[in-house]
Amino acid sequence: MPTALRRGERWYETPDVASFIHRAFTKAMGYDDDDLKRPIIGICNTFSELNHCNHNLRALADAVKRGVLQAGGLPLEFPTISIGEVFVSPTSMFFRNLAAMDTEEMVRGQPLDAVVLLAGCDKTTPAQLMGAASADVPAIMLTSGPMLNGRYEGQDLGACTDCRRYWTEYRAGTVTRETMTALEDNLTRSEGHCMVMGTASTMAACAEALGMMLPGGASIPAPDSRRLRLASATGKQAVHLARAGIKPSQIMTREAFENAIRVLHALGGSTNAVVHLPAIAGRLGVELPLDLFDNLSRTTPWLANLRPSGKFQMEQFFEAGGVPVLMKELEGLLNLDTMTVTGLTTGENLSQVVATSTRDEASQWRVREVIASADAPLDPEGGLAILRGSLAPDGAVIKTVAASPHLMKHRGRALVFDSPTALQAAADDLDLDVTPDDILVLQNAGPVGAPGMPEIGNLPIPRKLLRQGVRDMVRISDARMSGTAFGTIVLHVAPESAIGGPLAAVRTGDEIEIDVEARRLDLLVDPAEIARRLAERVPAPAPFRRGYGKLFVDHVMQAPEGCDFDFLRGDASDAVAAARMGRDMRT
Repeated sequence: MPTALRRGERWYETPDVASFIHRAFTKAMGYDDDDLKRPIIGICNTFSELNHCNHNLRALADAVKRGVLQAGGLPLEFPTISIGEVFVSPTSMFFRNLAAMDTEEMVRGQPLDAVVLLAGCDKTTPAQLMGAASADVPAIMLTSGPMLNGRYEGQDLGACTDCRRYWTEYRAGTVTRETMTALEDNLTRSEGHCMVMGTASTMAACAEALGMMLPGGASIPAPDSRRLRLASATGKQAVHLARAGIKPSQIMTREAFENAIRVLHALGGSTNAVVHLPAIAGRLGVELPLDLFDNLSRTTPWLANLRPSGKFQMEQFFEAGGVPVLMKELEGLLNLDTMTVTGLTTGENLSQVVATSTRDEASQWRVREVIASADAPLDPEGGLAILRGSLAPDGAVIKTVAASPHLMKHRGRALVFDSPTALQAAADDLDLDVTPDDILVLQNAGPVGAPGMPEIGNLPIPRKLLRQGVRDMVRISDARMSGTAFGTIVLHVAPESAIGGPLAAVRTGDEIEIDVEARRLDLLVDPAEIARRLAERVPAPAPFRRGYGKLFVDHVMQAPEGCDFDFLRGDASDAVAAARMGRDMRT
């Protein structure tokens, strides 16, 4: 019986004029017939000189190519959109779906037997996983890796946890301009993404827990030569995936997403993962409701002593064994039969990890400083919680391990701002009518309202309170916040205010009650009054009349659905249709 042609072979080996043209134009780039008989491995590179976190991906791509060649494949690199948190305006989240579409169409539309996904900064990792899930061509992820720890006056610094900490002190008048200038030269001292458990580190860890990255790959520091060796190994494994035909839809199952959510909670990871994971899963027709996140948090211990919630940073996490050691501690809670890019199951991969409890006492102590035992966790519950109530009927999220314990149950007066501009102006007003017990509320910062749901949910403490020594207060919005941020901050309030969610009805002087243990977030205003205010609401004019902006606001879904576009959601039949289209639409 004839063997089915590989995907790449369908472009080059079919006896028709299209294959003739494909061969001719590929040979024009210096390749020969022997090259075209190899598995063709695409290298989807988000390198950019405008994206520090992805700046080392050019070197990693070269190492991936070496591995592909060693395994008998043909590596072909191609670029896709690169999104960097620091420079992209209006917000990187605004372009995540565009990057995912770019990845999907370039993977689907080219003669690839497998693809290596090169990502780094926060949105590039989920965007590539979203695109790969939709294209459903064998894929494996490699991230840029975390930066080395910053150093200043004998202390480790973490971007951008210490950006915020020092800027707060600068606003409070406790840190000088000269110190801030010195910090600029010491905070980010190498290539790579943020070196705390921010969104980049969180999504890399989730990719590893999903089975889409080689074990241990999430935490190797970017400048470490072991990341180059990991890149080479990733290239080799991509060839094996191409030959075995293992696709993302076989790896990223509901059970694999449950594993990733447990790892998220055990890490005390970024709240952004509660948006990105449902978006990735939604491409495969897998539903990840917010209640699943909360239920798994109730039964998953917080283990990783990592900033901004803990003490250490990614260098120490890597030295302690990284995600494999963390998952070994969680082994009894994980779905062990899930397939991974190694060709082995999660359980088979973990069988190769040495349990911390079996090591010598000195080694155990070094690991336990960073990764606690499941029997003696940092907290018996995970790092995130989902709140519901009259203010957030569709849910909101809080990073409990980065919040102040005394504010986890709190009732206070709302101080409401209808835009980031209004908030910023008020935050530095020393005459602002505000007390530490008040609750800051920001409206119109969600997916539609901003647009793009920017990372501005860590609302600045008013300067007046900073000078009184206040460093935390309850803050609520429909925005997101950086995974590097901290505080008692409620985010992703849904439905968002711009589409008429209850958040739009809050007025300065209203009382709000938060009770994290009870998972409640309530606006203490009569329901009839809330309804009246919402009925009188005048929606803002559409921010865009054309282009990608209009596409975004017309089709973006709410935070609980992952803020993906409604027309990009998938189901189990989509992978079959996509494969058929790839066969039928060769040019």
